[in-house]
Amino acid sequence: MKKKSYLFFLMTILFAVLSVAGCGRKKTDTDQWTRINDEKRVIVGLDDSFVPMGFQNKSGEIIGFDIDLARAVFDLYDITVDFQPIDWSMKENELQNQTIDLIWNGYSKSAEREEKVLFSDEYMKNEQVVVALKKNNINHFSDMKGKILGAQNGSSGINSFEEQPTILKNLVKDQTAILYDGFNEAFMDLKSGRIDGLLIDRVYANYYLSHEDNLADYSIVSGDFESEAFAVGLRKSDKNLAEKINTGFEKLRESGELARISTKWFGEDVTK
Repeated sequence: MKKKSYLFFLMTILFAVLSVAGCGRKKTDTDQWTRINDEKRVIVGLDDSFVPMGFQNKSGEIIGFDIDLARAVFDLYDITVDFQPIDWSMKENELQNQTIDLIWNGYSKSAEREEKVLFSDEYMKNEQVVVALKKNNINHFSDMKGKILGAQNGSSGINSFEEQPTILKNLVKDQTAILYDGFNEAFMDLKSGRIDGLLIDRVYANYYLSHEDNLADYSIVSGDFESEAFAVGLRKSDKNLAEKINTGFEKLRESGELARISTKWFGEDVTK
């Protein structure tokens, strides 16, 4: 084969590959419930290290409270749920680009996020706390003055940190936080002393520390951040899909299934 012909052949193959790769879903303002119901499949985006809401166990299986809840809701419609790990800091982009259909992984409702997404009804309360080693004597947010803080990139915690600087940001060293893609690495740095405190969701902190052998070594410190609520994030055009999810919540609450799922993961019904 002549060199020019060979190059032309390679370029043709490359163009074909790129064309196929680009044939994903197109952005649309159309409600996607009909498509999802027809395909009998919905894609949930999550941070697969967010214990106990949605995370990978030692076998690589994605499990958690939100995993069970999402499946229970869509079982009512005979729809299979696919769980897609994503970069949590890019979650709204992934939603708008239709890489995923829903953000469902301890996703806190906020005014800032409401500008980007449509929220389902709330299904659980939450608050932001600071976890620290007891030996560091951090018992109040004020004890973090001049200390090094860690937080998750793209989390509601870091949003509160930036939006309400007088509560914590103005206290910590350099008025900034070291950002992590997931909390596992953050806890490793906390244990080693590379950070003094970790800003984190209370539900994560309670579950994670209850499974630590040295729970007594840690403090969970509450501050003055406003309480939060978890909800499912949807595209603003997906009103029918949101209605189906809300109806699912009601049915699961009435049947007692919501309380059963909560008790499985938290030892009590935290969805009241």
